[in-house]
Amino acid sequence: MSHPHPDLAAPAPLAPGALRVIPLGGLGEVGRNMTVFEYDGKLLVVDCGVLFPDENQPGVDLILPDFQPIRERLHDIVAVVLTHGHEDHIGGLPYLLRERGDIPVLGSRLTLALLEGKLREHRHRNVPQQVVVEGEKVRLGPFECEFVAVNHSIPDALAVAIRTPAGLVLHTGDFKMDQLPLDDRITDLRAFARLGEEGVDLFCVDSTNSEVPGFTTHERDIAPVLDRVFTNARNQRIIVACFASHVHRVQQVMDAAVKHRRKVAYVGRSMVRNMAVARDLGFLTVPGETLIDMRELENYPPEQVVLVSTGSQGEPMSALSRIAANDHNSVQLQPGDTVVLASSLIPGNENSVYRVINGLTRHGANVIHKGNALVHVSGHASAGELLYCYNIVKPRNVMPVHGEIRHLHANAALARQTGVPAENVVVVEDGVVVDLVDRLAVVAGKVDCGYVFVDGSTVGDITETSLKDRRILGDEGFISVIAVMDSVTGKLTAGPEIQARGFAEDDTVFDDLRPKIEAEIEKAIGSGVDDMYQLQQVIRRVVGKWVSDTHRRRPMIIPVVVES
Repeated sequence: MSHPHPDLAAPAPLAPGALRVIPLGGLGEVGRNMTVFEYDGKLLVVDCGVLFPDENQPGVDLILPDFQPIRERLHDIVAVVLTHGHEDHIGGLPYLLRERGDIPVLGSRLTLALLEGKLREHRHRNVPQQVVVEGEKVRLGPFECEFVAVNHSIPDALAVAIRTPAGLVLHTGDFKMDQLPLDDRITDLRAFARLGEEGVDLFCVDSTNSEVPGFTTHERDIAPVLDRVFTNARNQRIIVACFASHVHRVQQVMDAAVKHRRKVAYVGRSMVRNMAVARDLGFLTVPGETLIDMRELENYPPEQVVLVSTGSQGEPMSALSRIAANDHNSVQLQPGDTVVLASSLIPGNENSVYRVINGLTRHGANVIHKGNALVHVSGHASAGELLYCYNIVKPRNVMPVHGEIRHLHANAALARQTGVPAENVVVVEDGVVVDLVDRLAVVAGKVDCGYVFVDGSTVGDITETSLKDRRILGDEGFISVIAVMDSVTGKLTAGPEIQARGFAEDDTVFDDLRPKIEAEIEKAIGSGVDDMYQLQQVIRRVVGKWVSDTHRRRPMIIPVVVES
């Protein structure tokens, strides 16, 4: 993983009275957000999320933050504070709790309710949890945390102000400044200003939309667009795909369905679970008789139903991807269906999303997405809002968080434009440690910090090398060669037997390769080579050269030599 400070050594022990910030995820990518704060020998963790794999990471289910830098100090963690309930902020916590199951967890009511399903799934019981609300202050070891309401694409999101004798840190979490939010809960700029008057020594600011000029569009502006979609699809079924935690968007779909006399059914396990939680807590209003079970769909004609589905990012196993591939058990696309992708494109997911759009279109669906209609607005503050915040807070130091490196640098430029001295703006990636010493943020070193891959129930066993092997297998196929050698005479007694997958299904293509392998093995044995590994390398070289010369391919080659 690249860092803007590649030559940094491991950080020295933390100086007395200083505060250390260790980003373990979310700085350099959009996802797996996790930041560790250290003061006086104690650790406070803010968020613990996951990153979803891209197409270059075959077989990977999730990507976690790297816990190794704190693994020997799990007993020093006083708490995990969650800013909101999105997967990229809470999805990694069950894996951290595998290593120490009694870490206290703090978050808003909805955030902890969404977390609860994950804890049950991972069989975590008796995890200490504390619901917090905006305006509340909580003492956690040497840290005093004050929670501030912020507006995001999920309800009940919080920023957190962290006070220690070393200074005051304000961490925004993910936020925007929608002045007309659907739930009337705006980002508390009065609290931001009050904290600014107190003196914010380090401002950790969401960078996701820092390259986007102006202000993020209001959520309310989507409602008339959805209304038009429903009007134009008067005689067809409508499928809306969004994040399984985007309560506001589901509420808008629900409202449009009621207006146009349609029933709503959820598609996807996480959608069913999350929306049930949101409804139970009062964050989602479902008018009576509007919601139906998937099994009831056959009782209604297409023009009377709306499906709300997961899979807006093109995730391979999601409901929408299976619908697009005509591989869903309950939902088969019909020509004329309208499909709305109500989400942004997360960087890295573009190819997957376009593949789904093409699949839907191929089956005759009318696909509406952010590129051709205002069916989604971002949950993150654009450049105009960030400038506004810098001017309100007037921080001494700024550390951009949550974004790819280009987003972090764009955010840093905004901070400098508002008067934050360039030397007080630190742009770092995962693993680069920042210390707050005498109210000044300085880069203190770097800890080893990489991607941790989850494959099924296996955590951390997959390496970049094994991923490279998987990519080769997927792209180039493999060839296995088995030869049996007489241990007494040193002659080949069987083989070479050649098998291939994903390369050439017709075995006759290897007819002219077998004599080449036999000749090279006999030549090697004749020159005194009798080591099995060396003979396998001989086979690898012969097959590799033949494949490259004749087919211009580079499959994985698996030679096996056994003695009889």
